[in-house]
Amino acid sequence: MAQESLRDAPPSGEPLVGEVVGPPGPPGRADLPPWLARLFARERPVPPTPASRWLRALLLVTAATVVIVEVVNLRYTRELGFSLLVRSFWALLRVIGFLVLMRAVRYGRLASRPFGLILAVTTVFAVARLAEPRTGDFLPPVPVLVSFFVLAAECAFVVWLLYRSDAVHQHLTGRPVRRHIPAWVLTVRVAAVTYAALLSVPLIVAVGEAFTSHRRQSAPVTLGLLIAWFLLTAVCGYVAAVASYFVLRGHRWARWVVGFISVVVLVAQPFFCFALLGVDGLIRDGVPLIVTAGLGLVALARSRGQATWYDPNVTD
Repeated sequence: MAQESLRDAPPSGEPLVGEVVGPPGPPGRADLPPWLARLFARERPVPPTPASRWLRALLLVTAATVVIVEVVNLRYTRELGFSLLVRSFWALLRVIGFLVLMRAVRYGRLASRPFGLILAVTTVFAVARLAEPRTGDFLPPVPVLVSFFVLAAECAFVVWLLYRSDAVHQHLTGRPVRRHIPAWVLTVRVAAVTYAALLSVPLIVAVGEAFTSHRRQSAPVTLGLLIAWFLLTAVCGYVAAVASYFVLRGHRWARWVVGFISVVVLVAQPFFCFALLGVDGLIRDGVPLIVTAGLGLVALARSRGQATWYDPNVTD
């Protein structure tokens, strides 16, 4: 009987009859739990298409244009102030953002759309100061204007390709994903995680302006506004980033939290920019957050009732 039972047993490693087996993990990671195997699995890019190659090339050219625009701006600037240096450094950091967007496009991530839209819009506003008239001049120098309009055209073309090109759409939706997340839900997440950066940059500029002769309020009022602005940045930036993660997981309470935070920053940021930086700061630093928070609220409204779900057969 013992020999007969051994003869009927399945080969080593195969499941017994009636045994419940979970979804297979990535190849070569059989010794790890499925969740840990997915964490260490090597992600493979989506096979490139002509449209994706053109888009990635355009993103690389746009990143290079950002650097050129900043160099031209510094070349024709009559005086270098703290605010100009901070904003120029922030604009140069967007080069990293375009490189990250290139990688997202290469791997066929649908989040490339909202990320590219917010990055393009905020980049244009970040360098819009180049088109502002200098003191005593009606218009800035011609190289400054030309470089700005070239960058604005490139950013507009990037957004058009991401949202209007059928070939790019097929590339971004061709990768099998384990968690299916609607595009508008992804837009909520991307918009929310950018609040901290869009709040921090003008706050740093305002701190620098507080110690100069260009301070617009008295010292006690300026200090109080800076403290309130810092608390807004720390709390709203952190809460929005955490709550938007639970939005991806379909929690209704997280949608209310992100919506409330979006309304708060939509009202508070322009107020702080106008009070401490004037109309110039409101245009340069307030409008980008207004656009981003508005996009986040629209995405929340458009994504109502859209659920996310898992596909257990996808292991990548």
